[in-house]
Amino acid sequence: MKTLLFLLEKEFRQIFRNSSIIRIIFVMPIIQLIVLPIAADYEVKNVNIAVVDHDHSSYSRQLVQKIIGSGYFRLVENTDSYKKALKSVEQNDSDVIIEIPAHFERTLIKENEAKLLLAINAVNGTKGNMGGAYLNSIIKDFNQDVRTDWVTFPRMNPMPLLDIVPRFWYNTRMNYQLFMVPGILVILVTMVGSFLTALNIVKEKEVGTIEQINVTPIKKHHFILGKLIPFWVLGLVVTAIGLTVSRVVFGIVPVGSLLVIFGFTAIFLLAVLGLGLLMSNFSDTQQQAMFFAFFMIMVFVLMGGLYTSIDGMPEWAKIMTKFNPVAYFIDVMRLVVIKGSGIYEIRNHIFAILSFAIVFNGLAIWTYKKQV
Repeated sequence: MKTLLFLLEKEFRQIFRNSSIIRIIFVMPIIQLIVLPIAADYEVKNVNIAVVDHDHSSYSRQLVQKIIGSGYFRLVENTDSYKKALKSVEQNDSDVIIEIPAHFERTLIKENEAKLLLAINAVNGTKGNMGGAYLNSIIKDFNQDVRTDWVTFPRMNPMPLLDIVPRFWYNTRMNYQLFMVPGILVILVTMVGSFLTALNIVKEKEVGTIEQINVTPIKKHHFILGKLIPFWVLGLVVTAIGLTVSRVVFGIVPVGSLLVIFGFTAIFLLAVLGLGLLMSNFSDTQQQAMFFAFFMIMVFVLMGGLYTSIDGMPEWAKIMTKFNPVAYFIDVMRLVVIKGSGIYEIRNHIFAILSFAIVFNGLAIWTYKKQV
């Protein structure tokens, strides 16, 4: 026990003596939690639109005003020439073209339907898809408004109307930051747990101190615990800092219990700390450890459901996410923070992370060689 306490004291002294690690642990999470949720916003606004109006009727003007008034589109050109509008797309001045044919209003009233042409610049697939989806929704609303007005005229028989009022559960205001902040916090905790642990142990190899430790009577499990416990504590501290920043800056207050969040974080840190130790066993320099950790973090982020929904991934990718501990933690953070889930609702996630912790730490201990 005294040996372990001595190693813990040595590790904490070494960590706090390194100013760069202090900045990574305390300053980096604060800056990233403030900047990333604001910058990483998938809500597309200010889509540049070119309008080709061949009708110049009251209905065509109402439709254009409804599109511009939605707040998602910015009118950059209003012309009678489709070729001119297409040229603005080729020059990246416009993202979407809507062409209103001649006699649009007369055809709509006479034949009860009319056609519109939407041309979308799909070079930026995300912006193009979202712009097209917004336009379709606005045109449907315009169509519904027109038909509602017609009900009051004798030309049509009164028809029953269904007024659909959606109700959004848990995230009632559809706040994108409420969805993103918990996931970004998970990535920061993962970086502290795996990345810094691997670098810390590999640094011992580079300066030669690990060889001095290896020839001492210190037991292998004491050495490993002495390396893991400090970063386990720091990971919990980063979680506390992240939750504080989330509340102060974004006003995000977890609906669920903080004990559930910190309890699951403690188990998750055991898994990623074991992964960091495992990476250090196969790295001889800090540069190797950095490349290895960067590769793992990129896979965790892209396959963890932070920016891309796992439900929208192909089947082979969904299977891969089952072996991604970060995906479980992101899901748990969102469930507890937004929905207020308890231990019973996340029990399967707990079992999965415990399995990761046992496997990663078991492999790390097995592959660690203490040469005398």
